[in-house]
Amino acid sequence: MKGKLLSLLVASVFIIPACTFLSPAAPETERVKGPPDVPLRTNNAYGHWPRHEACNARIKQGNVNLIFVGDSITQRWDRQGTQIWQKFYSSRNAVNLGVDGDRTQNVLWRLDHGNIDGIDPEVAIVMIGTNNSDDGDTAEEIASGITAVCKKLRQKLPDTKIILHAIFPRGPKPSAQRELNAKASRLASKIADGKTIFYMDIGDRFLEPDGAISPEIMPDFLHLSPKGYQIWAEAIEPKLKQLLGEDK
Repeated sequence: MKGKLLSLLVASVFIIPACTFLSPAAPETERVKGPPDVPLRTNNAYGHWPRHEACNARIKQGNVNLIFVGDSITQRWDRQGTQIWQKFYSSRNAVNLGVDGDRTQNVLWRLDHGNIDGIDPEVAIVMIGTNNSDDGDTAEEIASGITAVCKKLRQKLPDTKIILHAIFPRGPKPSAQRELNAKASRLASKIADGKTIFYMDIGDRFLEPDGAISPEIMPDFLHLSPKGYQIWAEAIEPKLKQLLGEDK
C-alpha cells in the first residue's frame, strides 16, 4: 500500500507541472497598456474574453456580409440598439464585433485571432479609439492605432469596403478629451481614399447647437440611447446602401 501511495506522489510531481505547462495562459485580468498600433491581447478587465470567443463562434457560422468593428459603443447595438439593429441590419447578415472596453490595440489582436477568419463581407464599419484617450494616448498615437486597424482589415479582407467613423463626441460639453479624439480622427482620416475606405464624421448629429450632448442621445455622455442608435443608422444608410449595391 505504501509503495502504491509513493508511486502516485512521484507521478503527481511530474503530471501536475506538465498539465500546467500545456494549458493555455488565461487572459490577464488587469488592463494592460501598450502602443495603440501594436496588437495587444484581449483581456478580462471588462469581460473581454467571453465576448471575443462569442464573436469567433458567430464568425465560424459564416454567412457574413456586414461587420461592425469597435468597442462598447458598437457592442451595445446588442442592447440599447437592438430594435434599430433588427430594422436596419438583421436582413443584411450583419455581425457585431464590438467589445466593451476595447482600444485599437485590442481590436488589432482580435482581428488576428479569429474575428474575421474565413469571411468576406462586403462592408466593415469601424468606430474605435475613444478608450485610447482614457489611457492618455496622444492624438497621433490614437490615429496610428485607427490607421493600423484599417490596414489590417484591408490586408485580411481585401475585397471589403470600409466605412471609417470619426470617434463620436463624448462628455456633456466640449472638452479637451473631445478635441483630442477629434484631432485623432482627422489624422486617421488621411487613410481614406474614397475607393476602398470611406471616412464619415457624423459627430455633429449627436450634438446640440451649443455643442452639448443631450442625455436623450447619450445617457452617460458616452454610450448611445436607442435614439442615438437610430441617428447612427440613418446617417450611414445612404453610403451603406451604395456600398452594398442596394441603390441600383
